[in-house]
Amino acid sequence: MENLEPMHQQNGESESSEERDYLVRGTALGGKVRAFAVRSTQLVEELRKRHDTFPTATAALGRTLTTAAMMGAMLKGEEKLTIQVKGDGPLGQIVADANARGEVRGYVDNPHVHLPSNAMGKLDVAGAVGTEGFLYVIKDLGLKEPYRGSVPIVSGELGEDFTYYFAASEQTPSAVGIGVLVAPEGQVISAGGLIVQLLPGLADEEIDAIEGAIASLPPVSALIDQGLSPEELIKWVLPDVQIQESLNIDFRCECSRERVERTLISLGSEEIQAIIDEQGVAEVVCHFCNEAYQFEREDLQSILEQTRR
Repeated sequence: MENLEPMHQQNGESESSEERDYLVRGTALGGKVRAFAVRSTQLVEELRKRHDTFPTATAALGRTLTTAAMMGAMLKGEEKLTIQVKGDGPLGQIVADANARGEVRGYVDNPHVHLPSNAMGKLDVAGAVGTEGFLYVIKDLGLKEPYRGSVPIVSGELGEDFTYYFAASEQTPSAVGIGVLVAPEGQVISAGGLIVQLLPGLADEEIDAIEGAIASLPPVSALIDQGLSPEELIKWVLPDVQIQESLNIDFRCECSRERVERTLISLGSEEIQAIIDEQGVAEVVCHFCNEAYQFEREDLQSILEQTRR
């Protein structure tokens, strides 16, 4: 159920490897096809541990993080993007941030979601995400206003939803394969993905050959679990691919105690005084990395003084 289909996709679960996460980008057929492949096992496991996600939530968050990493590699310089999956399932919202440097972070509203396996014997990501709602992509390209694209959720499996996003919002026929393989004990065995995009100028027979290769591709997660590299994933579909870039993929959150202090200062003196009077202490937890920042009474008094300057 995770096989890539002709310009459509199926998700599943994914990989195992102690090797570093990385992504490759390549082109084929004279630049008329571009492809991205990534191994994201350590990234997904890091966020599983940080957010204590249950298996179905791990798979859904992991698929979103994996896609975000590949979409981030489509950006340049200081550009960055945010993916929001807002379905009507028990997970609530899934959010992932990524940039052109391979830095990714994310969270899910309700991490403690685990459902019975679906009819295919796989983790029921669609049931957890829901089949009604929207997928949003917000890109900060350094312009006055960010680019915002959105499409309805078409299946909740996420691979199909991202495939539809590329076709409907970016007018780029694409196949998206993403998977996260989760052990019975909960840890991530493997995670990774593949995006193949068809650009203008392809002949019908070239499209047919690519679609045939995509249709024969086993689940991406199984291939990564077997030890295939991102380069080998792309070559399965595009034997003549020219690899143009390799990029390390890492979890990275932008939060810091200083940023949290600035946020508290922005609340204003009345709000800070109320926290001191009513609680005496404050704890601020970052959505993205689950890091908790503790502020004792003297810390809050110092922040209060800054609001009055």
